[in-house]
Amino acid sequence: MAGKLGILAGSGELPLRVIEACRSSGRPFFVLAFAGSCDPAAIAAVPHGFIRLGAAGEGLRLLHDNAVEELVMAGGVRRPSLAALRPDWRTLRFFMKIGLRALKDFGDDALFRAIIKELEGEGFRVTGADRILGELLAPPGPLGRVRPDATQEADIATGLDAARTHGARDLGQAVIVRAGQVLGVEGEAGTDALIQSCAKPGGVLVKAAKPGQERRADLPAIGPSTVAAAAAAGLCGIAVEAGAALVLDRDAVIEAADRAGIFVVGVKAA
Repeated sequence: MAGKLGILAGSGELPLRVIEACRSSGRPFFVLAFAGSCDPAAIAAVPHGFIRLGAAGEGLRLLHDNAVEELVMAGGVRRPSLAALRPDWRTLRFFMKIGLRALKDFGDDALFRAIIKELEGEGFRVTGADRILGELLAPPGPLGRVRPDATQEADIATGLDAARTHGARDLGQAVIVRAGQVLGVEGEAGTDALIQSCAKPGGVLVKAAKPGQERRADLPAIGPSTVAAAAAAGLCGIAVEAGAALVLDRDAVIEAADRAGIFVVGVKAA
């Protein structure tokens, strides 16, 4: 049997899906949840501990004390300022190693790579959520009844190119395109903020992994709430990179998309 899994839990549905997978397979696990991101009610009934983001020393102690062997990052965490982080000595040591300006200057992928290297230095194996939840990876083709038309297909192609260019700068994974024009790109505020800022009828949301992305952290993901936000903003559909994006609660995503009359499609990136 695989060793005990430590779930580094942020916001959203992904930590719950990993917990369900562990329960289904009988794999032992421990949830290390980030205060202010992970919902306490969602993990109240499972082995867990809470830490604030800047308390790396306490987090590592909890992981070692609970005999965790392998780690997975699951869920979103909003990046704080260095002042708001209030780093303990272990966190400060990490930032001294990579440079104190890294929290501000590093993109998400670069920062995750540094964090993973540090965790591996502590003796943990780090795996990706897609290795545990491979069935959640988006397949190629449409999910649900609605399919993109020729104009929307062209917007998807434009969006994939734009998302890859944006991602290569380590700035975000999502863009919104309408009639061949990029209306907006994802920033630190995330996909929901992007959707709200581009609430115009006919747009297409496109999410793709960053070129060369560290797959063990922050894979692009959508869920029923993404579909609801896209529909409320007047978007006509969502395209995600097949094999590289997670679709959380696929049945609910399909139901929500069909009900709203918008498409959700997995597309292969060149």
